[in-house]
Amino acid sequence: MNSPMKTSRQMIALVALMTAFLSCTGFSQTQPNPPAEPEISREVGTLTSITGNVLVMKGDKGQEIKAFLQEHARIVRIAPGERDLNNAVPMTLQELQPGDRILLVVKPASKDSFLALSLVAIKQSDVAQKQTKEKEDWQKRGVGGIVKSMNAATGDITIAITPSYSVAVKTSKATVFHRYAPDSVRFSDALPASFEQVHIGDQLRARGTRSADQKELVAEEVISGFFRNIAGTVVSVDAANELITVKDVIAKKTIRVKITADSRIQKLPPVMAQTIASLLKASHSATEGVASEGKNGPGADHPAAPPDVQQMVSRAPGVKLADLQKDNAVIIVSTPGDGNEGLTAVTVLSGVERILTAAPPAALLAEWNLNTALSPPAQ
Repeated sequence: MNSPMKTSRQMIALVALMTAFLSCTGFSQTQPNPPAEPEISREVGTLTSITGNVLVMKGDKGQEIKAFLQEHARIVRIAPGERDLNNAVPMTLQELQPGDRILLVVKPASKDSFLALSLVAIKQSDVAQKQTKEKEDWQKRGVGGIVKSMNAATGDITIAITPSYSVAVKTSKATVFHRYAPDSVRFSDALPASFEQVHIGDQLRARGTRSADQKELVAEEVISGFFRNIAGTVVSVDAANELITVKDVIAKKTIRVKITADSRIQKLPPVMAQTIASLLKASHSATEGVASEGKNGPGADHPAAPPDVQQMVSRAPGVKLADLQKDNAVIIVSTPGDGNEGLTAVTVLSGVERILTAAPPAALLAEWNLNTALSPPAQ
């Protein structure tokens, strides 16, 4: 199964194959004493413009690269996730479009431009189609929650969907693990990981095959990360500098959180907020009932599978930072940061007044996963 890694990583894996690729296109050196040639290099990035045979792309290191595609240069197309040029198909220069991912084999033409000897492309439309299919699969076969226990001997990870309902995520050597990068909140920037890198308290989402009773999931893929949860009221909004200041109702401190292009800002419609609040209140009451009656209390052995609140929240409409007003109640999921500094928002939820009154905020943030970044992946 293809992982949700950056397409650039998939293309970089092809670099080792390019020597053979160049040989096929007539660039191998067969003369016993060939003249010195400009150094050949490989550049990976996103095509930003194309005029005639002149390509401009933004390299993955942030640099702008201008290249003149040679007349007889070979141009091929591969599918997202493909790691073998044997499956590449020819394409024309006219089929390239801004936004396509490209790998160029180049040599210097001048101080600030290159000659492109060959080109491997991954079409933006193919990437979008693949992402759509992956998102649908995560929605259909995924489950998310907070890690409550782990068994290294069996590879089982128990996640709490609600305080009273848990699912056993069964992993194996075949399971693909990812972990959020410490400097990014993007699903697509997640790093390869292992079972040992998952910790109690992490937010985790897995996809795979659910058992008939919905209590177990045999995981094909797992994404996890540690995030900070904040419940509070808006003190101020600085849209120009993309900052929100919040009074944390639990820590009783004022906290500033950075908003980036990858942050999700959503507002729950009243009906959705009331629905979620009712679920939280019912679950909180059920948890207290089980605690008072013991593990064998009514419904303790066979609780009904609750709706996936995480997916419900992910469908809430997006709003702009400037739409948030002073004294609005918000729930924020952010990177851990350092104390009260360096926090970057992953998810900002407004319209949550009903939710915060349905259950104690401390219990809500500790036991519920409202992080929409761990809903189906977005690139």
